[in-house]
Amino acid sequence: MVTVIDGRNLIHGRLASVVAEMIMGGEEVVVVNAEAIVITGVRENTFRDFKAKVDRGDTTKRKGPFYPRRADLLFKRCVRGMIPWKTSSGRDAYRRLHVFVGTPKQFEDVEKQRPAEANRKITGKYTTLGAVSKFLGSNVR
Repeated sequence: MVTVIDGRNLIHGRLASVVAEMIMGGEEVVVVNAEAIVITGVRENTFRDFKAKVDRGDTTKRKGPFYPRRADLLFKRCVRGMIPWKTSSGRDAYRRLHVFVGTPKQFEDVEKQRPAEANRKITGKYTTLGAVSKFLGSNVR
């Protein structure tokens, strides 16, 4: 059973925790429209925090940590932080997660879920994962 989640206008951290719980339970999860996932908070602070994570690894000397720039991989990295990554059960769970920018053709006609925990009314400042990705220099839009 594959669960397809539409990430449009869902809160980043809340969605990641719901997805982490689902994949650890053995479900296969597909998240579409990752570029439209919302990160709450001041835009400049969000950009600064993500830029610091990217700059932490030195790619010229092949030293890690290597932090992604694409919106789909940024979301996967967030979920990875919420599962026991260093155990075999965590690695197997991570393989059950698939994230896409936009909606691939095979998932256009499928019924998509929107978890109630991640679907909150946004009243303050926010930015999208796509805007963060663009700021970090990703070519995938």
